[in-house]
Amino acid sequence: MKKLVVKVDLHDDRDRSKAMRVVSGFGGIGSLSMDSKDNKLTVSGDFDPVKVVNKLRKSWHTEIVSVGAAEEDDGKKDEGKKEDQVANLVKAYEAYYPTPVTYYCVPPGETPNCVIC
Repeated sequence: MKKLVVKVDLHDDRDRSKAMRVVSGFGGIGSLSMDSKDNKLTVSGDFDPVKVVNKLRKSWHTEIVSVGAAEEDDGKKDEGKKEDQVANLVKAYEAYYPTPVTYYCVPPGETPNCVIC
């Protein structure tokens, strides 16, 4: 996951919506937010930051503020906790209900001649 923060010179609401539409068209965009006060556009997800910035620069003056790894959200932390809980329940179940062991006995006088085709 990557996080890109760019400052884009946008003059009105029409430019803002157009910039959001242009960026949202890329594949792998997880979230997209715009700070109207500072004209900062924040993009996060699995995407190529170079392509996003180049596309924005075709229409508006764009400055890169920061590019880096995205921080984990609370939702992902909750997913990790749920996976840990499920793993703990599975371990407890396996300890309480062990898997049955099946034994096969071959009489000592008979040696089976098995051929697998």
